[in-house]
Amino acid sequence: MAQIDTLAKIHPDAQLANDVEIGPFTVIEAGVKIAAGTKIASNVLICKGTTIGLNNTIGHGTVIGTLPQYVGFDESLETTVEIGDNNTIREYVTINRGTEHALKTVMGSNCYVMTYCHLGHDCELGNNITMANGVNLGGHVIIEDYVGIGGMTPAHQFCRIGAHSFIGGGLLITKDVPPFILAMGVPLTFGGLNRVGLSRRGYDPEKLREIKQAYRFLYMKKMNVSQALKAIRSEMEMTPEVEHIIKFVESSKRGIIKR
Repeated sequence: MAQIDTLAKIHPDAQLANDVEIGPFTVIEAGVKIAAGTKIASNVLICKGTTIGLNNTIGHGTVIGTLPQYVGFDESLETTVEIGDNNTIREYVTINRGTEHALKTVMGSNCYVMTYCHLGHDCELGNNITMANGVNLGGHVIIEDYVGIGGMTPAHQFCRIGAHSFIGGGLLITKDVPPFILAMGVPLTFGGLNRVGLSRRGYDPEKLREIKQAYRFLYMKKMNVSQALKAIRSEMEMTPEVEHIIKFVESSKRGIIKR
C-alpha cells in the first residue's frame, strides 16, 4: 500500500503504485500517474498531465506539470510532462508541460537534476544527464544522452546539446553544442573532446582519434561548416560517431558554437 502522509492531498483520480511514498503537504492532481518505487518529498506539487516512471526520487518543493511560461498558451489544451525511470530530481526543480508545438515535455531515465533547475515547455531530455544547481532551460531545448551541464548555466530556447558533451558552469548556451565535446568560455566555445567522460563510457583511443579528426575539420582548419562536412565525408570512415557529428551539425538551426 502507498505510504502517503496524512497531510498530503491526493486526488482520487490520481494513479499511484502500491509502494509510492509521499511526504506531507504534497499535492497530486487528477490524472497523474506515478509508477512503483518512486519517493516524493514534502511540499511537492505534481499537476495533471504528468506521468512519472519507476524508482524516481523527487525533492522538497519541486513543481512538475504546471502551465508553460508562454504568453497566449491555450490553457484548455491537454499537454503533458513525461518522466522516465531512476531519476533524481532535487529540491525546488520546476518542470513545465508542453505547448501545441510538441505537446509534451520529456525527461528520460537515470538523470540527476540538482536544486533550482528549470525545464521549460517542450524540452526533451535523453538519458543519463546531469544538470548542476540552477541550470535553466528555455522552451524547446533538446539534450541528448550522457550530457553534463555545470551550475548556473542557462540555455536559450531551441538550443540542442549533443550526446556525451560537457558544458562548464556559469556560462550561457545560445548556440547548439555538438556531441562528444567540452564547451567553455564566454561566449561559449569548443574546448576539445570530453575525453574523461568518453573514456569512462568505454570509448577506446582509436574512437577518440576518429572523433578528434572530425572536429579538426570543423574547428581547426580554415574551412566553413559546409566545406568541413564535405571533407569529413570524403576523407573519413563513416563510423557511427562520425555520422552522428555530421547529422547533428547539418540539422542545426541555430548554428554550432565556434572555436
